[in-house]
Amino acid sequence: MSHAATSFAPGQSRTGPRILIGLAVLLTGLLVVAPLIYIFARAFSAGWGAYVRNIMAPDTLHAIWLTSITALIVVPVNILFGIAAAWAVAKHRFPGRGLLVTIIEIPFSISPIIAGICYLLLYGRQGLLGPWLQAHDVQMMFALPGIVMVTMFVTAPFVAREVLPLMQAQGTEQEQAAVTLGASGWQIFTRVTLPGIKWALLYGAVLCTARAVGEFGGVSVVSGNIRGQTNTLPLQVELLFNDLNAVGAFAAASILTLIALVALVLKAVLEGRKAV
Repeated sequence: MSHAATSFAPGQSRTGPRILIGLAVLLTGLLVVAPLIYIFARAFSAGWGAYVRNIMAPDTLHAIWLTSITALIVVPVNILFGIAAAWAVAKHRFPGRGLLVTIIEIPFSISPIIAGICYLLLYGRQGLLGPWLQAHDVQMMFALPGIVMVTMFVTAPFVAREVLPLMQAQGTEQEQAAVTLGASGWQIFTRVTLPGIKWALLYGAVLCTARAVGEFGGVSVVSGNIRGQTNTLPLQVELLFNDLNAVGAFAAASILTLIALVALVLKAVLEGRKAV
């Protein structure tokens, strides 16, 4: 039956499907493959030595460090938040449950730039909490805390969205059985709940990491774009372009591209695991 479903009927034209496949391949090549090739071609256009010098430039190294630190802070926090939020929604019934799901989805419906402006109006020097923070010598905006906060906001839904459907599909029967057998809360989570969601959890973490590393709009508002201090790697790429250092900009962009490619490979592997 599967052969009959996938084969063409006698006399049926195969031109249409072939045209669609050809268009898909052409568009993929033009919109995805060609830009990737161009990025690396421009990054190495002045030779390997120039590429290394641009990557090792102090401002670019600091941007890589700041981007890495931000991701190392944001991703674990969002993993914990995603698990906790998904657990609350999937395993419990309480007033405001639907509102919680809506709140989790808010970062997907708000522009990161708007989120950055909101943080600036709240925590900035002239913002609502700005005078109090300044009086206590707390620097939130134009510093690492502001970058972390806005990145955490835009990446918050990724883990929760991947884990929640599996937790809902699991139900609560196995957890209840473990409770009757005397298992502790940690034992229930690690031995009953976690094995069923581990691939979705890793998948969400990969997506969260890729988004955190590549965030531009919100970070550009709260960072102040201070050269060598608050520029993350995407902001450093823009800065190098504005400085007319195209080779340096493409060299920095190649780092982001490599991270994106690694994330795509992991995503594909984890999608296969999830399907199994």
